[in-house]
Amino acid sequence: MAVWDLSVSVEELGAEAPPLKISVTSDLHIGGVILKVVEKTQISKDWSDHALWWEQKQQWLLKPAWTLDKCGIHADARLCLTPQHKPLQLIMPNGVTLRLRACFSSPVFRTVMGICKLLNMRHPEELSLLRPAEEKKKKKQKDEEEVFDITSAPLPTGSIVKLANGMPAFFTESPQMENVYKMLSVSQPALPPETIAKMYRPTSKVDKAQVNSRWLDSSRSLLQQGLKENDKLFLRFKYYSFHDLTPQFDAVRLTQLYEQAKWAILLEEIECTEEEMMLFAALQYHIGKVSTTEQLVASCPAMDDLDSALQCLEVKMEAETSADDMLVCMNIHTVCFLINLPKKQTLKKYKQFWFTFKDTSISYYKSKEESCKEPIQQMNLKGCEVAPDVSVAGQKFCIRLLIPEPEGMNEVYLRCDNEQQYSKWMAACRLASKGKTLADASFSSEVQSIQSFLAMQRTTPGSKAVQSDDSINTHSLVSPRYQKKYKPKQLTPRILEAYQNVAQLSLTDALLKFLQIWQALPDFGISYFVVSRFKGCRKDEVMGIANNRLIRIDMNVEEVVKTWRYNTMRQWNVNWDIKQVAIEFNGNVNIAFSCVTADCKIVHEYIGGYIFMSTRNREQNDTLNEELFHKLTGGHDAI
Repeated sequence: MAVWDLSVSVEELGAEAPPLKISVTSDLHIGGVILKVVEKTQISKDWSDHALWWEQKQQWLLKPAWTLDKCGIHADARLCLTPQHKPLQLIMPNGVTLRLRACFSSPVFRTVMGICKLLNMRHPEELSLLRPAEEKKKKKQKDEEEVFDITSAPLPTGSIVKLANGMPAFFTESPQMENVYKMLSVSQPALPPETIAKMYRPTSKVDKAQVNSRWLDSSRSLLQQGLKENDKLFLRFKYYSFHDLTPQFDAVRLTQLYEQAKWAILLEEIECTEEEMMLFAALQYHIGKVSTTEQLVASCPAMDDLDSALQCLEVKMEAETSADDMLVCMNIHTVCFLINLPKKQTLKKYKQFWFTFKDTSISYYKSKEESCKEPIQQMNLKGCEVAPDVSVAGQKFCIRLLIPEPEGMNEVYLRCDNEQQYSKWMAACRLASKGKTLADASFSSEVQSIQSFLAMQRTTPGSKAVQSDDSINTHSLVSPRYQKKYKPKQLTPRILEAYQNVAQLSLTDALLKFLQIWQALPDFGISYFVVSRFKGCRKDEVMGIANNRLIRIDMNVEEVVKTWRYNTMRQWNVNWDIKQVAIEFNGNVNIAFSCVTADCKIVHEYIGGYIFMSTRNREQNDTLNEELFHKLTGGHDAI
C-alpha cells in the first residue's frame, strides 16, 4: 500500500511546536499511529491517558483497533495527541470552586459520573454541567475567588469508592484535603447581604429560560463542545427527581442539594409566601448553628435496614384501610369553591357545597342529602396543577386547582375550615393529580407531611423564644424582596419565632425538612424555555418542564394554559432540520413547538431524562443504565 505523511501535533511539545510528520499507510490502526508519534517525541512518560483528537471533524479517535482507512483519515487530516483528562474549574452549588481532572473525551454524562465518584456523590444522573453566563470584561478583578486544587486525586476506578473516616481515601491524605471535603459536606456560613444583593436574580420566567439554554449536551464530550483546559463550569442538579436520598451515605449530595435549594429561594428563582420565607430563614439559621457542632454521621447500616423495613410495614398496614373508609372521611360539607374568577377580581365569593372525593375525582352537591343523586359536577384531577393558598396566622386554608379541560385550564379554589381538613384534601388532590387514589400507601404520610409543615408555621403565643439575637444576620437569610420590605429589627423576632418550631431538629432532619418544604412549593422543579409555533398561536410562549409533566404558560400574564402528564405520552420526536419538538398524547392530542431560547436538544434531553429517572428503582440503584439514558436523550447523536 502507498505510504503517505500524516501531521500530528503533540500537546506536550507546546503550542508553538510544529506538528510531527509520520509515515503511515491506510491500513495502520490508530494505536500504531500513537506508538509512532510517541517514539518520535523521544519523551519518556506515561502516555496511557492520551488519545488522538481530529480537529476538522471535532471528534475523538478512541478505538485503537480501527484503521486510518476505516476512520476516513487522509493526508489532509490535522490530528492532535492530547490527554483525555484535563484540569477543569468546577463551581459547586455552595459556591466552592474546585480544580480537578475531568474527562474531556467521554460524553458529559460519563464525565459527570467520574466527577461525582471522586466527590462521593451518589446518583450522578441527576446532575449535569452548566456554562457560566458571559460576563462583561472588567478593568480590574479585585476579589479573585479561592480555588481548591484537587487535581492530584487519582482517577476513580471501579464502581465502589474506597472510604476512610466516611470520606474518599484521597481526602484523608492531608488536613488541607480533609478541609476541602468538609467544605463540600458541611453547610458554609451565610454570605453578607451586600454580596447576595449583587448576585443575578431572574425577574421573570423568560429570564429563567435563559439559564436553561446553557446546559451542556450530555451525549457529547467537553472538547466537542468547545471547552478547554481550566475552563469554568457549574455542577448543578438538573433533574428534580431525587432517588434514594440517604443521609448516612449522601453527606456531600445532601449538603449540595440543600445549598442549591437555598440559593433558589434567596435569589427568588422560585416563589414562596412570606410565612414560608420566614420558615426557610429559621431553618437556615438553625442549620448554620448546628453545622459547627454536628456532622452527617453514618449510622449503623443494619439498624437503618431494620428501620426502613418497619416503616414500609407501617405504611402497608395503613394502606390496608379500605377505600370506603377513606371515602367516608373525605365527605365534607364545609369545603367551598370558586370557579373561573375574572382576572382583575380579587374578592373571592365562596359558595358552600357538599363534596365527595372518590378515586381521582371530586364531585359536589347542593347538600349532603342530595349526595345520593347525580352531582352538580364531577371534576377529574388527574394531570391538574395543585397549589396551596395558606396562611396559618390568618386561619386561611385554601387549595388552588388548575384542571385540564379541552379548551384550556379550569381554575378552581377549595376552602377548608381547619388544618386537619386541609391536610387531607391537599394530600388527596396531590395524589389525584399524579393519578393515585386515596387508597394509595402514601396518603397517610402525605397528610402527616402537610400537617408537620403547617405546625412549623404556627406561632406559640407568650413563648420566651421571641427574643433578640444580635448575632443573627437576618438579611442573609431572606431574599432581597424582604430585605427591602423589612428592617432587621422587624425580621429578627419573626425568624426567631419560626425558629422555635425547628430548634429541636438535628442537622440531618433540618436539611431534610428544608428540602421537603422546598419540594412542596407550587413552582418546584420546573425548568422554563421560551417556545414558538404552537398550533393556533403566533406569539411566543413559555414551556415548563417538570419531573412528571409539561406545562404551557402564557408569557404575558405568566399563568398556566395547559398541562400534559408524561404518563399520557405515547411518543415524542424532534425534527432536527427545523428544530421542532413534536409530542403525541393519549386521546389523539398532538402538540408541536420550536425552541427559541435554547437548542431543541436540551428540551429533548429534559423530557427523555425525566422518563429515564422514572425507570429507576431501589433494587438497581447501584447500577446505572447509561445506554438507556442515551437512547432516551441522545436524539440522532445517541451512542
